Amino acid sequence: MTSEELLSIADSLVAEAVGSEQVEVVVEHSRETEVRVYEGAVEAFTSATSLGAGIRVVDGPRQGFAYCGTLDPIALRETLAEARDNSSFATPDEHAGLAHPDQVAPPHLSLYQEAIERTSPRAKIDLLIELERILLSKDARIVGTESVDYSDSIDTSVVVSTTGIRSSIHSSSCGIALYSLAEDGPDVTTGFGFDLARKLEDLDIERVASQAADRALQQLGASRTQSRRCTVVFDPWVSAQFLSIIGSCFSGTEIARGRSFLADRMSEAVAYSGLTLFDDPTDQRWFGAVPFDGEGLATRRNALLTDGVLTSYLLDSWSARAMNTVSNASAVRGGIHSTPGAGPQSLVIEPGQQSAEQIIAGVDDGLLITEVQGLHSGVNSVSGDFSAGIEGRAIRSGKLCEPIKEVTIASTLQRMLADITAIGSDLTTVPIDAVGVTMAIGDVMVSGDSA
Repeated sequence: MTSEELLSIADSLVAEAVGSEQVEVVVEHSRETEVRVYEGAVEAFTSATSLGAGIRVVDGPRQGFAYCGTLDPIALRETLAEARDNSSFATPDEHAGLAHPDQVAPPHLSLYQEAIERTSPRAKIDLLIELERILLSKDARIVGTESVDYSDSIDTSVVVSTTGIRSSIHSSSCGIALYSLAEDGPDVTTGFGFDLARKLEDLDIERVASQAADRALQQLGASRTQSRRCTVVFDPWVSAQFLSIIGSCFSGTEIARGRSFLADRMSEAVAYSGLTLFDDPTDQRWFGAVPFDGEGLATRRNALLTDGVLTSYLLDSWSARAMNTVSNASAVRGGIHSTPGAGPQSLVIEPGQQSAEQIIAGVDDGLLITEVQGLHSGVNSVSGDFSAGIEGRAIRSGKLCEPIKEVTIASTLQRMLADITAIGSDLTTVPIDAVGVTMAIGDVMVSGDSA
């Protein structure tokens, strides 16, 4: 369905607002394809269409919400009635309300590529078969794959409200992910590679195969390392996950509720003086690029840290009212199924001047971390406590050495931000709300074998 068709549906529902109530309607339509190949043959192929609407009704200090997975007119009006009914039972919230237009012009983004609609199922399958073939040709120790996957989606969504919001987004995306198996005697390891694009032709299967092979091969023979405090170097995949955790701590929702270690620290130095961090969904190079936030406001580049100093939080309309300020278009939501909250959309560090190789060359004793486990469960955003299992390579005298595994690193988010010693130039897009970069952090506790 087109944006105009979805806008028309949303307009008709918003027009049914009664009295002083505010109504917001989010309507989505998505077409998705997923393919999996194994040993040169199709293991799974699915193609599906999803659609539906989420409706918020705000009546005074009370908010109600409901959603449905259909665009049937009768079901939509029943959903509006349910949201209206839910608002009557909601706990009063003095900050309840919808976003209002702020006259900021949306960025000009080209997020849709028509070529993806013309791509045949056969082309998608052949891409994966060739990807698997390239991987297996890399090294005799690469013995197979855990999975070889392709996915794409064409998404259209709109937000319309009684406050004057009327926004739409039309986008396409596709990606490949490869999980490899390496074997050397009794030792078996895995590795992964991935790529993202707006159309199939832009996916780099040679690079993905090399990523997956290298990650698996470099972990053969891995063992634990000695417990100590040392420098850790995050590769871009790991640093993006770390930044995503950090980004959630800037959420105005969490700040207003006192659930972030950054609360009440505006204008303070909270990080390494060389760290400048933005939330920038206006740059279409990154996975999180989007012209409107979850409430339909035009996105913008928000500076969160400037030379290590806290300069802004991420605010949606609720958290802005709670903090007696205005939204900076940082509302995020899980599609039609949830109400919005404040959070990061596309976190980007201002890159440094050093390559990954130069950063590693500057480390006397440390670890290159290429994989983390249990990251989200090991972080407390209020206290800042941080703990995660890791895999990677030892670094000695600026050289990559033996692979390591079954090791835990621990610190606090506050200390890790302050102890960053180098930021690389290798900005890398990954399929989350942050952009990765090679990053070195000093004086981190490594728990492995006893001395």
